[in-house]
Amino acid sequence: NPMMWSHKATARNVARLREDGIGFIGPNAGEMAEKGEPGTGRMAEPAEILDAVVARLDDRATGLEGLLAGRRVVVTSGPTHEPIDPVRYLANRSSGRQGHAIAGAAARAGAEVTLVSGPVTIPDPAGVRTIHVETARQMLDALQGALPADIAVCAAAVADWRPANEGGQKIKKRQGEAPPPLGLVENPDLLATLSRLAKHRPTLVVGFAAETERLIEHARAKLERKGCDMIVANDVSPGSGVMGGDRNTVHIVTAENVVSWEEASKDEVARRLVAHVAGILKAREP
Repeated sequence: NPMMWSHKATARNVARLREDGIGFIGPNAGEMAEKGEPGTGRMAEPAEILDAVVARLDDRATGLEGLLAGRRVVVTSGPTHEPIDPVRYLANRSSGRQGHAIAGAAARAGAEVTLVSGPVTIPDPAGVRTIHVETARQMLDALQGALPADIAVCAAAVADWRPANEGGQKIKKRQGEAPPPLGLVENPDLLATLSRLAKHRPTLVVGFAAETERLIEHARAKLERKGCDMIVANDVSPGSGVMGGDRNTVHIVTAENVVSWEEASKDEVARRLVAHVAGILKAREP
């Protein structure tokens, strides 16, 4: 029930349980059994509970469980949609599967996770607070609002540019006339902004580099340019099957070296990445 879930005593108990490494499945948002009381408080669907239990057993077998107990993690995922007019927008082919998988794995590792998601067609991961946005500027606002955090994983494919002038009405095609010019302006750089924060910079900032050529070269340049701690690079060239697919091949690029992981499901990549960053975070602290 929404009133029960939002009660201060419940919030205190949930926070303590998360600190102890206890995972949560739900609650979900929607209509309640009580008429006229929609909100967050629904029991998760049985299939969702089963999936979460299976994932937890996998996490226990692979040593993920409890690795991020008491930590706060923020993850960005999916594309952004930059409006041209009320009907059209600029976007990309990101499905959000990898970012959502990372958020879910971090939650199962015991972290308090905030996921900032662009428009996707996949469900929110269990045990994660999800903020839905559309544009790059909305995503930046939500990302900064989720701080402070111990770890930030910027997996979203944020549009580099947006239309300079959004049309208030649908732009009409006129017979015999040239297409209207589409002026572009640069969007805020979420990864660079987060990496250079003077206050509330996460201890570990992880970025993604989706490239179609010269993968490692571009990833290294991005690491230096953005000021983050790590880049997860992957090949999204035509035929790779990564955009929208269920599998991924990634390369972990840091200032010290490049480590290439074998192809795996996006869930397995997420599980391995969460374990990897948990180890780095532990090593950095006294």
